[in-house]
Amino acid sequence: MTIKAPFTSEEILKCLDIYLDVEFTFYHNEKHADVLAALPLTQQQYILAWVQRTASTHHELGYQFMAYIVDILNEMDAKTIEAWALHAMDTYDVKGLYPALEVIRNVNNFLQLSHEKEAGAVLEDESAVLLHFMHGLSGRKLKLEEAEQVYTDTETIFLPALVASLENKKENFKLYKVMVAYCWAQSRFGTYRINLFQEVESAEYPEKFIALFHAVETLRLEHCLARELPGLYRQLCGIKSQLDNPDLDKQWQAISEQLQAETCTVKDTLNIVHQYLNKLEPFTPYCYQGLLQPEITAGVMQARMDKEKKQLKNILRKMQDDLNEGKELEPLQNNQSKAKFELKDIKEQSSQQDFTMELTLDDQPIAPPDNAKNLMSSILQDLGDIPDEYLVAAGDGEYDPSFFEEKEEDPDDVWKGPYHEEGAFLYNEWDFKRQNYRKNWCAVREKVVKPIYDNFVNNTMKKHGKLIKHLRKTFEAMRDDNKLLKRQTNGDEIDIDAYVEALADAKDGSEMTDRLYMQMQRHERNIAVCFMVDMSGSTKGWINDAEREALVLLCESLESLGDRYAIYGFSGLARKRCEIYTIKEFDDIYDEEVKARISGIEPKDYTRMGFAIRHLNKKLLDIEAKTRILITISDGKPDDYDSYRGEYGIEDTRRALVETRREGIHPYCITIDSEAKDYLPHMYGAAAYTVIDEIRELPLKVSDIYRRLTT
Repeated sequence: MTIKAPFTSEEILKCLDIYLDVEFTFYHNEKHADVLAALPLTQQQYILAWVQRTASTHHELGYQFMAYIVDILNEMDAKTIEAWALHAMDTYDVKGLYPALEVIRNVNNFLQLSHEKEAGAVLEDESAVLLHFMHGLSGRKLKLEEAEQVYTDTETIFLPALVASLENKKENFKLYKVMVAYCWAQSRFGTYRINLFQEVESAEYPEKFIALFHAVETLRLEHCLARELPGLYRQLCGIKSQLDNPDLDKQWQAISEQLQAETCTVKDTLNIVHQYLNKLEPFTPYCYQGLLQPEITAGVMQARMDKEKKQLKNILRKMQDDLNEGKELEPLQNNQSKAKFELKDIKEQSSQQDFTMELTLDDQPIAPPDNAKNLMSSILQDLGDIPDEYLVAAGDGEYDPSFFEEKEEDPDDVWKGPYHEEGAFLYNEWDFKRQNYRKNWCAVREKVVKPIYDNFVNNTMKKHGKLIKHLRKTFEAMRDDNKLLKRQTNGDEIDIDAYVEALADAKDGSEMTDRLYMQMQRHERNIAVCFMVDMSGSTKGWINDAEREALVLLCESLESLGDRYAIYGFSGLARKRCEIYTIKEFDDIYDEEVKARISGIEPKDYTRMGFAIRHLNKKLLDIEAKTRILITISDGKPDDYDSYRGEYGIEDTRRALVETRREGIHPYCITIDSEAKDYLPHMYGAAAYTVIDEIRELPLKVSDIYRRLTT
């Protein structure tokens, strides 16, 4: 057996020059080539492969990886090296080149982080569960974001990316929950109902003031948590016993007892702080406390309170107008006042329920709408009550319905400001050179196709009238296709074959079976199918017409079959403008609006396919069905404005289809691209696509293929 010799310095240099594109980057790789030449062949191959993968993200990243890898090769196992390289590439995707290079250079920091991650809880992995927990709590719904320190601004809870203070992931996740609950308690139980920023600014020693306030308020909030969330409070105490010194001295114990009553508020905390300032040192902050951010929080709260005051006044105006509608109102006299809104019997609940209140207008109880209840609950949470000036309906100069209408971002404004990813679905994308996913790479938005009420559908039905009639009959036959089951224990008819065999068995002395009947079983179809329609710019003209006609024929046929189906278009313009166009949802009725949306399908941008497949997979998985099918109708290979073309686009699409099959969804592609046989077998598999030579055949072929796929 011949043992292959290691690469020479010249061979390695040739590879490095190609991977790092030295013709344009001017890197000098001779020194690195000499170092690699002294290694065994397996290590040479391993290092060169990872230099190539990191350099595919950025040449400098690959160059720096090569510079550091030799020195640490014997200190890290292969799994850790790969995680280090992938983390650098992920950092590049999110933060850019210089932070990614810091990951490469600070390899010791990465090793420490990796060690912590083994037992730690990672926010990225736990955020979905934490959000679910947060939304089950009473009061204002809070958001969750990553930050260096734990704190809340009363709208968002900020948590560190990693918690690794305890011995395993389960315990560290509990610490995350305790952090969330503590921040929620600040918002829910009124830590900021005083102007804390002003108190800190006016204090002689602001740092001492905020430290003492934080300690005293923490004791009050712990009592609130003990009443509101006793199970979680027990977890909090358990974590404190492991990480903190939970034993308070006598003076602090006495303060804690003062704050134990349910009636205690932040004002009691403030009184104690003023009483003991410069006389009492705060205890060491507990592991879950984080920071107080009075200045940041004051700005967030002021903006919210201004907005909510205007919203409430406008809602009250609308309520007043609705109540007065149809009434003949006399002009107010000089000694008369306007109708007066009041709140009575405001009680703050100790349980998980929100605030209860009774709203009256001129002493008559009225039921506020849900949006008014939510607003008043939020205002009560901030202020402890609702000031009288909030309960005055907006006058003619103030009334503006837009104050209480949620303003939706226009997806067409995708390139404006920071809106690239706000409110979007984020999907990974496969980078075949990296042999890994680019995380949260594609920003996807859903839009509804603008309906066009014209004669397109009617004209299509006239044009293909005979074909539609034939397809309906064919599909109806599929619906009524019953299955004859033989050798049943009961049924409507005797199974002659089974009966003859049973008699023969009895004659031979064997026991006679009781499976002697035939039963007609109705074939229940349990199918959900999603059609993914290419709306790229290349579908302009005949192709667009053929796609729309095919969808009309499909809908007319499927309506007679009863299968659940949905239709979505897709198009992309680089990774941050990926769009899904709703034509028909699964629950939508095939009505005039859906027909008008089909008529309104028009060519858009490029054919970025991976995101669309991943997004529609999720749609299909939300539908209860025995069989799920994803059918793509396209005119060409994956392609987009950026690097999503050629092998990159094909490999990402192929990977998305692999994910599809793993979920039990059956993908199929119908294309009119004459060159499709060069790439579709690799993407879809040999038997999962059809190439249509004539565009005019598309309407007939699509329905025919669907029949074959679902029979």
